[in-house]
Amino acid sequence: MSAAKDIESLSAKFGADVVGTKEFRGEHTICVNLGVLHDVLATAQKELGYEMIIDISSLDHFGEEPRFEMVYELATVDDSKHLRVKSKVSEEEEVPSVTDVWIGADWHEREVFDMMGIRFSGHPNLKRILMWEGYPYHPLRKDFPLAGRPSEMPDVAFSGIAPLEGGPFVTSPGSNDSVKREPRARAQS
Repeated sequence: MSAAKDIESLSAKFGADVVGTKEFRGEHTICVNLGVLHDVLATAQKELGYEMIIDISSLDHFGEEPRFEMVYELATVDDSKHLRVKSKVSEEEEVPSVTDVWIGADWHEREVFDMMGIRFSGHPNLKRILMWEGYPYHPLRKDFPLAGRPSEMPDVAFSGIAPLEGGPFVTSPGSNDSVKREPRARAQS
């Protein structure tokens, strides 16, 4: 069975809760309501053979409602099928954890929580994975400033604004000399 046939099967099973399907350059996507997201993902794993969760990510549609969109990338072990499952999420809603379906979803969900602030109900250990506990912001949200925000942990991290724009290093990608292509401090260029 192909991913296109799997989408037909999921559409038949979940009916009106499937809000859209898409095929682009051989990639198949199904968009579902949040209320059936866990069931759709569990069905994909148990009945359709998607043994691997490759990635879980999220999009910030700042200024729209619902603001966020969850994106799940699924695959079979033999790499014969790939399926993308999407679901829109408002700021107030929690997404059901799929750690009971794929143990590998654990760190992916923690990263989405840490960077975007989307909470996962039923997650066994939902805490920050990249930023420190107590950090009040979510750096991948579109309303997070490019220049960063001041830190309150001077012994662990710097206390200034994080320089994300422009960066401290330069490279010469067009140079034939490998030494000149290596990143170096701006003052050395």
